[in-house]
Amino acid sequence: MEIHRDWAPNGADRFYNLVKYGYYNNSAVFRIRAATWAQFGIAADPKVAQAWRNKTIPDDPRKQSTTRGMVMYAFKDPNGRTTQVVINLHDNSSTLDTQNFVPFAKVIKGMDVADMLYAKYGETAGGGIRAGHQDSLFAKSNEYLKRNFPLLDYIKKATILTD
Repeated sequence: MEIHRDWAPNGADRFYNLVKYGYYNNSAVFRIRAATWAQFGIAADPKVAQAWRNKTIPDDPRKQSTTRGMVMYAFKDPNGRTTQVVINLHDNSSTLDTQNFVPFAKVIKGMDVADMLYAKYGETAGGGIRAGHQDSLFAKSNEYLKRNFPLLDYIKKATILTD
């Protein structure tokens, strides 16, 4: 992913710091709507996930559209972005742009991998923030997911690369 602070400084700064301190390491890509989006961002350790669950950042104004490869935060309420991130697997601008999803990054290499993420669980492994079906993920994180959704894909380690 290539992060663009000029697109969304609050989102870019949050993501940078979460990656820097290992928040996304060993976390599941738990919500995939085939050919539409892939969502991750609940820490592997339930104590860490719960500590960040309500640490929100302010909304950024939109500067980019939610087209294929764009990365943005999932959210329930205005100014309610926390740690959960969505990769667009499709041009979702006709629906997501109207809901104030704001890209802060773009996948520049590996969209073929994102397209192959295991998607057959759909919404059942964690639903969206808005659906209110994520309590088990925050309470038991990977233990819950591996027991109930063993075919999910995981982020082994997220790192920061600089020029």
